[in-house]
Amino acid sequence: MAKTGPAVLTLSLGVFGIITTEMGVVGVLPRISEDLGVTPSAAGWLVGVFALVVAATGPFGTLLASGLRRKAVLAGALAVFALSNAVYALTDDFAVMFAFRILPALFHPVFFAVALTTAANLVPAHRATRAATTVFAGVTLGFAFGVPLTSYLAEHAGLAAAFWFGAGVNLLACLGVLLLLPATPAAPAGRRPSYRGQLAILRRGRLWLSILAVVCVFAAMFSVYGYFAEYLERVTGLSASLVGAALMAFGIVMVLGNLLFGRLLERDLLRTVTAFPALYVLLYALLYAIGPWPAPMTAGVLLWGAVHSGGLVVSQSWLARDAQDAPEFGNSLFISFSNLGITAGSAVGGLVVSTAGARHLPWAGAGFALAALAAVLLRRRLGPGAPAAAAAPAPQAQDAPPATV
Repeated sequence: MAKTGPAVLTLSLGVFGIITTEMGVVGVLPRISEDLGVTPSAAGWLVGVFALVVAATGPFGTLLASGLRRKAVLAGALAVFALSNAVYALTDDFAVMFAFRILPALFHPVFFAVALTTAANLVPAHRATRAATTVFAGVTLGFAFGVPLTSYLAEHAGLAAAFWFGAGVNLLACLGVLLLLPATPAAPAGRRPSYRGQLAILRRGRLWLSILAVVCVFAAMFSVYGYFAEYLERVTGLSASLVGAALMAFGIVMVLGNLLFGRLLERDLLRTVTAFPALYVLLYALLYAIGPWPAPMTAGVLLWGAVHSGGLVVSQSWLARDAQDAPEFGNSLFISFSNLGITAGSAVGGLVVSTAGARHLPWAGAGFALAALAAVLLRRRLGPGAPAAAAAPAPQAQDAPPATV
């Protein structure tokens, strides 16, 4: 048990490395576009294709990996992420970089699912939630430090240096897993529900409305955030170094915003979930209004980060309400469909950039947010439709892995 604490922290480092790999390209898309000679919308697909692969393969990949040794799965996934970052650093061919965005995306949901289960079984039962929370603190830290550090390195040391940073973090986490993780973690307690029982939740119309809301929420978030650097450089006129600082401020505020939305959900899940997309509509209207003005937009970035942070916990809690009797399968659906939302948002955002210009990106996000609000309101009209225990998010809901974020 002496190695339990470091082992859990190593899993958190792995999550940090994976999020840095997945979302780090957001801050360097303009550099990729220039260095590899592709359009901004084409470069944006490096975000979208990753999410699309996660969405399409998440539940199936996790199921296939369930019979393998956890230590091997975790170390193998991190090795793939380290290798992919090395390829990004060495290649000047966009097609090669695109292919090596697909490869790690296949392992992304597998790592998250296995890491969560492993962390819970490394500690006594009463500390399982805390262990899971520690592991997935790597998500917020990835947004707060991994993404902006990638942007900073790309600007001051070159694009290759930014990707070598990602390779190093993932390699370090891989070595940590090999050295610190027990070879045979205890099996989960209790008996899992049958595959048929889990699949049965797909017959519920209420669940599909919740899934639609999740897709639209993540599309609203990433149709604009996916082009964060593009918007601040082209519309606001910030330098690349200031964009890196803005990304870091955005991520730090996310840490505080996540705590705030967690408390709001504990007090009133229904009102918080309903208010979230409406809040995003107002936020995007504000960002459109202040976009060309550096000083107000700097403050707007902080507000944006606080609101953005709520998307994960709000969406997870909402979907968990309709999948309380099959929580693991519900989590896999959340991973897949949140990434589908990221893909849709990235695609629409890229289309807006290439046709109407980055100035109009906030309206694409506002449109998705309105669609999410409509789905939530319609789902509420159908009534609870779930066990009473699901009226509030289960403790593990806030610790479940995100789609990208």
